[in-house]
Amino acid sequence: MIYVVGIGPGSKDLMTNEAIEALEKSEVIVGYKTYINLVEEFIKDKEVVQNGMRKEIERCQDAIDKAKEGKKVAVISSGDSGIYGMAGLILELVTKQNLDIDVKVVPGVTASIGAAAVLGAPIMHDFCHISLSDLLTPWEVIEKRLRLAAEADFVICLYNPRSKGRKDHLKRAFEIMGEFKSGDIPVGIVKDVARDGQCKQVVKYKDVDFETVDMTTIVIIGNKSTYINGDKMITPRGYVI
Repeated sequence: MIYVVGIGPGSKDLMTNEAIEALEKSEVIVGYKTYINLVEEFIKDKEVVQNGMRKEIERCQDAIDKAKEGKKVAVISSGDSGIYGMAGLILELVTKQNLDIDVKVVPGVTASIGAAAVLGAPIMHDFCHISLSDLLTPWEVIEKRLRLAAEADFVICLYNPRSKGRKDHLKRAFEIMGEFKSGDIPVGIVKDVARDGQCKQVVKYKDVDFETVDMTTIVIIGNKSTYINGDKMITPRGYVI
């Protein structure tokens, strides 16, 4: 049995009961080492399989191998297991290997939802997720998605916005979207959602300081109807033309 568990953005308060139960039932916990640290209280004397970034296939295969031994295994992802998480990869590998292993996908609070709650109500109307990581998606495809989402005036949630190896991706993304997003559109920036050191900013599009953004940050760009009220970012339920 494999549970593919979304553990939420980083705190027990934002974990679902189903996620906690899956961790408690499991004999083996498999995950990226940073996420393992977030669920230490549920590990106790369980077997732990962990490794670093870009080892997703290895982690999933380790989980499958443990499940083939008859063990109950939890593969953890931050946020939701089906949004930039491990659910798809586990299911692909089990299918390709023609294995008779039960897989249960356990949803979690994804980072954009956690960040939106911190900011107020910025995603009350149509929105989309776009990752700025070009490890698995060609940058030209990401540029096209940014341009079309901005043209359609979606509220846009950016994942993986900026890293040491991709310092200029966020700036370039704002240049692309800026063809359709005015400089006064609100932007919400939340770093370390539900973790120690959480902080937020609500600024105008033209005033975003890219240097304050890193890989643990979610950036939410409003639509033409989004407005700022005090320290809150709000998108009305209905679209205003």
